[in-house]
Parts: sequence; C-alpha cells; structure tokens
Amino acid sequence: MEKEKTAEVSKDIMLRRLKRVEGQLRGIQKMIAEDRDCVSIVMQLAAVRSGVEGVGALVLNNCMKLCFDKGPDAATNIDSLSKAVAIWGRVRGGESK
Repeated sequence: MEKEKTAEVSKDIMLRRLKRVEGQLRGIQKMIAEDRDCVSIVMQLAAVRSGVEGVGALVLNNCMKLCFDKGPDAATNIDSLSKAVAIWGRVRGGESK
C-alpha cells in the first residue's frame, strides 16, 4: 500500500510539472504572435526544455525503482528501462545535429 501512495505522489508531481510546461508553451505561442523579442522567447523555450527534462528524469527514476523492486522478475523490467534510457539519450543527443 505504501508503494502505491508513493507512485501516486510522483504521478501528481509529474502531471503538475507537465501542466506548467503546457502553460509555458501557450505563453510562448502568445509571445510569437505578439512579435516579442527573440531573447525572451528563447529564455521561455529553455525553461520548457528544462521542465520536460525534469519530468523525463522523474519517469526514468520511477522506472528504475520499479525495476529493482521486482526481484527475480527484474530482468524484463531492466530491459524496458534500458530501452527507455536509450530513447531518452537519443532525444537529448539530437540537439547537437
């Protein structure tokens, strides 16, 4: 029961952060429509990127906890975690292209 409560709190935190990012994205759309200066827009885009990265880190952290709590059944979950980390790494790695 305690593990379920912990997962719910993490879910609430992630959803709150995603809603904040959603609001920031709407703000950026408005800034662009109003021809705001590039520096302000880029600053807000950086904040959005940081927010998404933070949620990604929480998701990966939760995956790790779930993987290692499974005991003998962890092998399948570790494969899933490995895939998730690889996908997240590819997304971040694409920035330099």
